[in-house]
Amino acid sequence: MLLERVEVNIDGGLDIPLPRMVPVRQKFDTTKLASVTSAIQKQFQRKEIAAKIKPGMTIAVGCGSRGVANVREAATATVAEIKKLGGKPFIFPAMGSHGAGTAEGQRQVLAGYGVTEENVGCPVRATMETVELGKTKNGTPVYMDAYAAEAQGIVFVCRIKPHTNFRAPIESGVVKMMTIGMGKIRGATTLHTNGMDQFPDLLPEAAKLIMSKKPFLFGVGMIENAHDETMLVEAVPAETLFTREPDLQTIAKQQMGRLFFDAFDVLIVEEIGKNISGAGADPNVIGRNQRGIVGFDKPAITKIVMLDLTEPTHGNATGVGMADVVTMKLLNQIDFGATYANVIAATYLDGAAIPLVMNNSKEAIALAIKSVPRVKPLDCKVIWIRNTLELTLIAISEALLDQVRGDKRFDILGEPEPFRFDAAGELLPLKGLPRKVAHAG
Repeated sequence: MLLERVEVNIDGGLDIPLPRMVPVRQKFDTTKLASVTSAIQKQFQRKEIAAKIKPGMTIAVGCGSRGVANVREAATATVAEIKKLGGKPFIFPAMGSHGAGTAEGQRQVLAGYGVTEENVGCPVRATMETVELGKTKNGTPVYMDAYAAEAQGIVFVCRIKPHTNFRAPIESGVVKMMTIGMGKIRGATTLHTNGMDQFPDLLPEAAKLIMSKKPFLFGVGMIENAHDETMLVEAVPAETLFTREPDLQTIAKQQMGRLFFDAFDVLIVEEIGKNISGAGADPNVIGRNQRGIVGFDKPAITKIVMLDLTEPTHGNATGVGMADVVTMKLLNQIDFGATYANVIAATYLDGAAIPLVMNNSKEAIALAIKSVPRVKPLDCKVIWIRNTLELTLIAISEALLDQVRGDKRFDILGEPEPFRFDAAGELLPLKGLPRKVAHAG
């Protein structure tokens, strides 16, 4: 049953003056690949990569649930190159508990990214069945996908990026996909019961155990620039995985988008979702995480408002607990089964906690601004973003203009404008911001 309306007695109400917003461009490195396919073809021309594939070998190619730029193209090119070398590839979902923790759900997630048998050129085999390969030093069982366990070679196509819950030389990438992703819901849950603070040592240990039992060949690691574009692709063979992935992680951290502000009052996030970040909204960008996680302290934001879920997240609202205020629209889109499966597997249950709910975007934004201590609404330092992947074109309130003027990292794109809302109180785009707001059609 949908919740239709919340009635709450707020002293003075929410009909308050809102600060005017200014469209701004944040400037990042724009390096990107001209062709992901060509880049992958070049990687397969390396002798140490090509020699891994023998004629007739069945090759399990793992793909994840993140909204990786060009993932369909990358998977298609990888499959094609394996075929050229005589291999017999198949795709399998390597996404832990995502897709509501079901085989069909995970197949649908891949299909949503265009990774289907028809598009990629090989079978897609999805199962939640696993096999246990052994135990880590502390007795934690290590599992892997049953189909992949039968293959004569294992390859991953994945993005390398900073993780949303821990800091280490190796974070999100090949090692994580091998251990958490390929472990399905059972393996992901089992490893997470140790706590993510143990991941810097536990995941490499689990990966080495897997590699001692099964033929991991290489990972096709992709790095994106701050514009969500592929800027580097590198095939990392098993022999150099634990020395090379930290180097690629360093590059990824340097390239990722961010907000060039150390502290402000209110952040408006139009949309969150698993295709944006494993945490729905990337803690590396918003400076917040689940309770007890260190290393995510900038920017310091007093109030965060989240307005909507992305369509590709299929109702998975993991990360909504990082907000202070959300809209009724967001709440009524949550698939609690999918969301709970994800956060329970991760053991960080507050990722699914429901913040205060307001009836529409106008109320949610007004409440966040009104509840900032010791700051008048018109003086509030507000930043408005579409999501934590798209950080080039943003809007800032007039109170932040002094920080931006003269800073070479910014271009001011227009004059201050008032917030605009439709008849239902949902946010409309700024006239001077050349992009569509998530709510606007």
